Amino acid sequence: MKGLPLAGATVLITGAGSGLGRELAVQASARGARVIAWDRDAAGARATAQRVNGTWAEVDVTDAQAVADAASGLRVDVLINNAGVVTGKYLLDASEEQIRRTFEVNTLAGYWTTRAVLPGMLARNHGVIVTIASAAGLVGVAKQTDYSASKWGAIGFTESLRAELRSFGSRVRTLVVAPYYINTGMFDGVRTKFPLVLPILEPVKVAGRVLNAIEAGRQQVMLPPLVRILPPLRLLPVPAFDLILDLFGINHTMDHFVGRR
Repeated sequence: MKGLPLAGATVLITGAGSGLGRELAVQASARGARVIAWDRDAAGARATAQRVNGTWAEVDVTDAQAVADAASGLRVDVLINNAGVVTGKYLLDASEEQIRRTFEVNTLAGYWTTRAVLPGMLARNHGVIVTIASAAGLVGVAKQTDYSASKWGAIGFTESLRAELRSFGSRVRTLVVAPYYINTGMFDGVRTKFPLVLPILEPVKVAGRVLNAIEAGRQQVMLPPLVRILPPLRLLPVPAFDLILDLFGINHTMDHFVGRR
């Protein structure tokens, strides 16, 4: 599938005030893109925009009307739905507010941002909708009942959107990214049992892979490569599948989670 060159393209990034969002902005700008940085943290969004000579807006992506207002009049070539939150608590320890917030940011926000920019993309028959999901959207993880489910929802959203665009015969395309833990602060304290095959990822490398995928016309990125074995592993009986996850220590990765402070 034909890729979209970032040079001269307008790239809108949510959650751009820090972490992976900021790194995506920096690298997209270095490739010649015009960057629009959105974040509910105005200072963070402003700092990112200043660093890349882009524009910014304070936007709560869980507010559909605020998203529509902020997107009004924008011509967006690439939307990167990057904003995300994590509670890192067992189901019975997480509050109703925390659970709702996880789905509002990680899943529903992608609906509002995409609905805001997709009509223009369809009219131009040009554009890419990128969803930064997670490997946790491919497998349930202890202390992530809300996070994993929200990322499963984000992956399902992207897959269904891809099907809709294909049925329209549109050249607008989607890209879903499912990375393992990224060293951005959001997952501070997580540990990995086998760092050689399941390393904690660095945002510089993840951002580069995402932007490469946009330009190459790819529709899916899983990081690191071992994550690709998850879908076929589901052909195994449930006890065998769970045993493999336990051997890799997946359900203990969150034991020492503290998150961003």
